[in-house]
Amino acid sequence: MSTPPSLDERYLAAAAAGDLAGVRAALDEGVDKDVQDREEASAILAAARGGHHDVVRALIAEGVDIDAQDQTCFNPFIHGCIHDDLELVTIMVEAGTDLKRLTRFGGNGLTPAAEKGHLEIVRYLLENTTINVNLTNTLGWTALIETIILGDGGPVRQQTAELLLQHGAKPGMTDEWGVAPVDLARKRGFDDLAAVIERYL
Repeated sequence: MSTPPSLDERYLAAAAAGDLAGVRAALDEGVDKDVQDREEASAILAAARGGHHDVVRALIAEGVDIDAQDQTCFNPFIHGCIHDDLELVTIMVEAGTDLKRLTRFGGNGLTPAAEKGHLEIVRYLLENTTINVNLTNTLGWTALIETIILGDGGPVRQQTAELLLQHGAKPGMTDEWGVAPVDLARKRGFDDLAAVIERYL
């Protein structure tokens, strides 16, 4: 005969499934609201992964640790930045998320958003937070360098670079080999992107 799921397991499963009633029931039964699974993922991260924004909001109201990170450094804010979930990012910023928490590659939330060309998240973070636009990750890359070398140089990347530069990205900050962003763009044949950067030199 199988063992019935524990209160912790029911709580985490309800959060992952977007079952707000199940989450509230577990809380009423006295579950530790910050309990984690074997990979150290919390209920609010489980809800965030499923896109269950109502559960995320309810857990914030319960006072859960919104910044707790799992074994791969994900928390709801980082998840939203990587997976282009602007509503989730907005919820977390408004809840006071720690903008200095880092991804497993040593970037902040802006870094993967710029890397992946999530333009509206980049715009939101730059216009509404004090996130460090010049943070250098463990690879030696800033958000500006990420959007140059990991993109196609097209209109979205040009707009991303423009936003970063408008909000204080230093156009002379080089990669780990001492190569400047404008030269990285030129080397890849991204002449239009290079032209954007040149305006800020």
